[in-house]
Amino acid sequence: METTRLKRLDEKLNRMHAGQATAKDFIIADAKDADMAFGITAPGPQTGSCRHGYNESEGCWKTLDQYLEQIRAVIRQDIVDIVLLSASNLERLAIKEGLFVDSAITPAARANDTSDVWAVRGGKYPTDHPSRAFRTATIEHIKYGRLTEDCSRPFTGADLGLYSITFTNNIDWDYKALSDFHDFRMEAERKRFRYFLEVFNPNVNPGISDKKVAGFLNDHIIRTLAGVTDSGRPVFLKIPYNGPGPLEELVAYDSRLIVGILGGSSGTTLDAFQLIHDAHKHGARVALFGRKINLSEHPLAFIELLRRIVDGEILPVEAVKIYHGILQKSGIRPQRPLQQDLQLTANKMSYR
Repeated sequence: METTRLKRLDEKLNRMHAGQATAKDFIIADAKDADMAFGITAPGPQTGSCRHGYNESEGCWKTLDQYLEQIRAVIRQDIVDIVLLSASNLERLAIKEGLFVDSAITPAARANDTSDVWAVRGGKYPTDHPSRAFRTATIEHIKYGRLTEDCSRPFTGADLGLYSITFTNNIDWDYKALSDFHDFRMEAERKRFRYFLEVFNPNVNPGISDKKVAGFLNDHIIRTLAGVTDSGRPVFLKIPYNGPGPLEELVAYDSRLIVGILGGSSGTTLDAFQLIHDAHKHGARVALFGRKINLSEHPLAFIELLRRIVDGEILPVEAVKIYHGILQKSGIRPQRPLQQDLQLTANKMSYR
């Protein structure tokens, strides 16, 4: 059943809108919706021998049960503000198990799965074809786990979803994407469903130079939302971190917009810690990390250190050293030696 307890996310959003937010109101989300993008490989690699003998070059993978247990552990830890799930896993954990009823964490579900997140093995959708809109989940199934005529009653799943859109500079596909976004917004408002908006950089060559992509993205965001009144606007944005200048430009333009950054590919531990530090410094108020958390050696310690960084307790380099100390005490072998993990690498923001 739905809890009447005010979630930590809503408390933070209220303070942001009232101009009373502090560093501790920075929102951290754990994106555990990767099964809607990667399929079987979503939970991450399995250590040891492959159980079923099917072993491609990339190896064997954890099971859905293991993935669900990782999510349960994050909920029990109670540090993140949002856990983003696929509709099917939301049903298991929220509706059937009731894990969010007495939790301060807000559950959310991926409300659409555009073709640029179809990152299946051998698939060329994320990089070779302009993004096309598509929705597997319905709002009714996210809120209640089944079709219903009454979306005004208390929800048992989630009343918050992620809606994703990718502009490609192709008039036909961008027009279609905006038309589908319009339809979603109308439906969401009628069915009392909140959403946050994910806007990716073009997933194919947009015919402009790389240095113009950030401006292209910023202009599209503002142009898209200019015709949307408060009742239909996203709770916050989720965008790639294209550098301090573009982020500051977007944040400064409209103080009502709560801008968040996405994590991108896994990378080194310093990549992740520096990203959340820099994004926070230049105006972001939300971070949604999926692969960076899920593919880390110790996700719970990783999350705790993300929180300490945005709270201003520690800096990224110190956090990496603390993280390796935790791994050593826990008897966990690091994926990279400390000195290698202290290097910054190119942080890819695409699904492939």
